[in-house]
Amino acid sequence: MTSLHSPRVRRRRIGVGAAGLGLLAALLTTHPAAAVPDPGDAPPAAGRTTSSERAATEAAIARGDVPGPGEIVHSDNITHLTTLPKGALQGTNSDLAFQGDYAFAGNYDGFVVYDISRPKAPRVVSQVLCPGAQNDISVSGDLLFLSVDSSRSDDSCSSVSQPATEKDSWEGLRVFDISDKRNPRYVSAVETACGSHTHTLVPTKRDVYVYVSSYFPSATFPDCQPPHDGISVVKVPRKAPERARLASFAGLFPDGGYPGDPGRPQNSATTGCHDITAYPELKLAAGACMGDGVLLDISKPQRPRVIDRVQDAENFAFWHSATFSNDGRKVVFTDELGGGSGATCNARTGAEKGADGIYHVTGKGKKAQLQFRGYYKIPRHQADTENCVAHNGSLIPVRGRDIMVQSWYQGGVSVWDFTDSRRPREIGYFERGPESTDRLSFGGTWSAYYYNGHIYSNDQNGLDVLRIDDRRTDSAKRVRMDEFNAQTQPRYR
Repeated sequence: MTSLHSPRVRRRRIGVGAAGLGLLAALLTTHPAAAVPDPGDAPPAAGRTTSSERAATEAAIARGDVPGPGEIVHSDNITHLTTLPKGALQGTNSDLAFQGDYAFAGNYDGFVVYDISRPKAPRVVSQVLCPGAQNDISVSGDLLFLSVDSSRSDDSCSSVSQPATEKDSWEGLRVFDISDKRNPRYVSAVETACGSHTHTLVPTKRDVYVYVSSYFPSATFPDCQPPHDGISVVKVPRKAPERARLASFAGLFPDGGYPGDPGRPQNSATTGCHDITAYPELKLAAGACMGDGVLLDISKPQRPRVIDRVQDAENFAFWHSATFSNDGRKVVFTDELGGGSGATCNARTGAEKGADGIYHVTGKGKKAQLQFRGYYKIPRHQADTENCVAHNGSLIPVRGRDIMVQSWYQGGVSVWDFTDSRRPREIGYFERGPESTDRLSFGGTWSAYYYNGHIYSNDQNGLDVLRIDDRRTDSAKRVRMDEFNAQTQPRYR
């Protein structure tokens, strides 16, 4: 067995290399290399640090508790194969999706298509300039979907930021044809209430249903009026994606959801959902909805229905995302305390906030319930200048155990085992030193997923490719998939 806590770790300075730009599919624009996010597209600004916190970061680096800036450390069972730096799209890297020998990476400026047929040497196939935060991304067949949660002047890829208080502003879902990976083609867009922060695919043979998650309504926003107590459902015909349309708005919180608590200002009241993970084979979905975690019946994709709802006002500030175990009897919910810009992986915050919550699904059908079992948080304290909190991850498909890989922003990539829900533990990790020792700055990995034998991480430094060699995960190397969206969970066999 490989020991995670071996005194020997591999350290390597980040290499500086030129990324192959490939063929740039710059839609409705002529200067892709100059692409930068509009001010309205920026991720949450990181906070300031005190002089004592800066001194603590420098002391931790000097002691070897935290790697130095630009330094990579990882457990012995993780191999860092490569980092492909950002190319023309210099915005914030966001989510990932996969199909065949390709990875699709969202970026606040658009998206990138990578050829990953040789994981040690991925290459850029195309880069599409189409700004609109946060460009959450999914693929299904010849279609690619992007979420736009930034108020725009129109739905085109040449749009600019425009206040949400203006009636003609646009936010929602964009659809692309990716039958030619070198030349993705923009085919349709659907405006949705309060935009599309994230989305989830529920595919059928004829159509793709898209659950659109958004939140933060305001009486001053003509297209995002309160109460916003549910999700938009978009229907996209596979053979006629230009006819994509809003099929319904599914109300999930008739009572308004978690109302918030003045005594806990860090906790978000529920005004919609942040992200949903569907498990189509089980006809279930798990929704992370700001102040609530929900279990959904999706047997009728156009009309998702809440089966059970849980809250954790004591330790969960913002229910962010969800992952099912392979048998569907567990759900891991994540808490994005601080909105992704805070330094929460430290002794001061503790092990139960900004963490994962593990729930068991008991009962069946209409009687199914979510029951809390335990928390997981990375055991490696990070510097006070590093944004770090639980973020996007996926299962590693191993037989007889529940293991997932997960991003923690500047906390890096964590591989952890939750077979024993009350005693989850990390079995592997990969991380970089802080982006800055002087101030709290935004950086790190947004999404880390396991796909066809490797771990792919969309880091703010670029695309990282990792390999894990461990007897607990080796059986996953035999599992091969034709397509993978982490928020549309497959059953591994």
